[in-house]
Amino acid sequence: MIDLRLLREDPDRVRASQRARGEDVALVDALLSADERRRSSGVRFDELRAEQKQLGKLIPKASADEKAELLKKASQLAADVKAADAERDAADTETQELLLQLGNLVHPDVPVGGEEDFVTLETHGTIRDFGAEGFEPKDHLELGTLLGAIDVERGAKVSGSRFYFLTGVGALLELALVNAAIAQATAAGFTPMLTPALVRPQSMAGTGFLGQAAQDVYHLDKDDLYLVGTSEVPLAAYHMDEILDADRLPLRYAGFSPCFRREAGSHGKDTRGIFRVHQFDKVEMFSYVTPEDSEAEHQRLLQWEKQWLTSLELPFRVIDVASADLGSSAARKFDCEAWIPTQGKYRELTSTSDCTEFQSRRLSIRVRDGKQVKPLATLNGTLCAVPRTIVAILENHQQADGSVYVPPVLRPFLGGREVLEPVSK
Repeated sequence: MIDLRLLREDPDRVRASQRARGEDVALVDALLSADERRRSSGVRFDELRAEQKQLGKLIPKASADEKAELLKKASQLAADVKAADAERDAADTETQELLLQLGNLVHPDVPVGGEEDFVTLETHGTIRDFGAEGFEPKDHLELGTLLGAIDVERGAKVSGSRFYFLTGVGALLELALVNAAIAQATAAGFTPMLTPALVRPQSMAGTGFLGQAAQDVYHLDKDDLYLVGTSEVPLAAYHMDEILDADRLPLRYAGFSPCFRREAGSHGKDTRGIFRVHQFDKVEMFSYVTPEDSEAEHQRLLQWEKQWLTSLELPFRVIDVASADLGSSAARKFDCEAWIPTQGKYRELTSTSDCTEFQSRRLSIRVRDGKQVKPLATLNGTLCAVPRTIVAILENHQQADGSVYVPPVLRPFLGGREVLEPVSK
């Protein structure tokens, strides 16, 4: 959530942010009104309580005639205090509910617009010309079948559409990717973490995934627990309700977890293969920093993502995501999109978001700097979303005979294999 003081001091900035997100600008005025009622009712309650306490001191000293009148007044005052308390609580509840609906303030450099209004910041690597090499590229599912690596038919039989099995070298390739990603993150100073896949509602809401993103979340009604769509959620909630010392920052964690997403609204999109699925594994970077360092940390996370994709020898581009495509928590987001040959376009592989103080305020995570205690900043960055990375590797590194070249960074985790060989023709 944002700082209410900032909302009161600069409501036009918040309105502009809402407008850029394509969200309800009227929410800002409703929140300002609720906040004013909250503060005025709080003042009214404090005044009545002070009067009540003062009256309580007078009653024991009053004469018999005066005491009857004072007791009558005290009775009325008690009712007024109770009503003011209820009014204050109601206004506070309304303020908090409205505040939770408000997205983070969009960074001023973010391009304004929807999904297609991103700005390309840079491109890396060379897109292969398969025609010049004399063959038509196969898609990842055909390659995965040849390699004995992917089985979507049995995945659908067992669990339904958008589920899959990784088999043989497919399973080994996942483990290689996870180990290589964790090795890079550890070398960069991240603490490896294996995180829970089930979290409580306050953890999910605190990270901003029960607002506009709620339709994509799996909920277990009987237990009132949520399946995470990213280890960002448990990593953000790891220090919930804590005060961290400034000399401990930055804190950096690399979480590995299964991830679950309904993919609501994606009917008909990426139905072939394993690019868009309901369950996948992911290595996620997460940082706690001072608010002053969040933009610099955002660039550092982006550099680690670029380092990873470069080590996999994939052609990719970096985009500055447009305002209406940020999600509620991010003030700014950079995506790294790899080239997918059979689709003829770049597709998202990694993403990094600067959430500034938005999540820490909701989760009550603060930093103590000298005598001052204040919210800190949180950031996240995908290092390896496994299925999509497998898609990019198979398609970009395929050979004419259906074999797939293995980048050197993965070979130590694949028994030294330089090539993945077909098991069937």
